[in-house]
Amino acid sequence: MANQVQEFNEYRAKMNEKLLADNNKIIKRIFNLDTNAYAEGALDVKTKELLGLVASTVLRCDDCIKYHLETSFKEGITKEEMMEAMGIATLVGGTIVIPHLRRAYEFWEDLEEQG
Repeated sequence: MANQVQEFNEYRAKMNEKLLADNNKIIKRIFNLDTNAYAEGALDVKTKELLGLVASTVLRCDDCIKYHLETSFKEGITKEEMMEAMGIATLVGGTIVIPHLRRAYEFWEDLEEQG
């Protein structure tokens, strides 16, 4: 499934464009808040992305997990750092997050393949 990164990004971009074109003020503000929350601040971007990854895993949101995995990868987070964060997520979330851990690991491998 080497195309899952591309498929995810294409779908996400297409649907975000449609959602934002609908011109709903609340949706636009939430998107803006989300973007700004992950900007450099007292915490660096890498730390914020790992926090987002852990929270997304505990909440069992596969789309969110993929987003934070890709952003983490682009920020230079290593596989070891990602897996340590996912270990915390699995501890906090319990065994119910193991299927998400599997899919996250597979997505990370695809990110590595694409370089």
